Amino acid sequence: MPPVVEQPAKARLITDAAQHKTVPVTLLYDGADPLAMRIVFPPEVSLDRSEVVWAFARDLLETGLRLPSGTGDVLVWPCGRAQTVLEFHSPDGVALVQFDNAPLRRFLESSYAMVPAGKEHHEIEVENELGNLLHKT
Repeated sequence: MPPVVEQPAKARLITDAAQHKTVPVTLLYDGADPLAMRIVFPPEVSLDRSEVVWAFARDLLETGLRLPSGTGDVLVWPCGRAQTVLEFHSPDGVALVQFDNAPLRRFLESSYAMVPAGKEHHEIEVENELGNLLHKT
């Protein structure tokens, strides 16, 4: 079973309200899916009161810490020197979420320690080969 990096973090939901709501989230990186990372939001912030999971490219987060990045459903950009904003688009609307950079950088460091940049495809090939061997027995 591939290793998993799971790290709690705090996210600030950016809304029209005077005070932004801070919510606990979980940052996930699974060696079985080495190109992606996930952010798990708690049920209380979703429209249907169920846990929300956003998956997107790990390198999108890495780049977004330094400069505006992304197209489509997920955009990431630096916000000052110490924070990063993630913008999520869905059929239900748009969510803006702000993070402090330190936990995002720690999370990325842990994920790169597990699967270094440029080795993601190798990890997928190894997993596929192991799966093939297990199914033959």
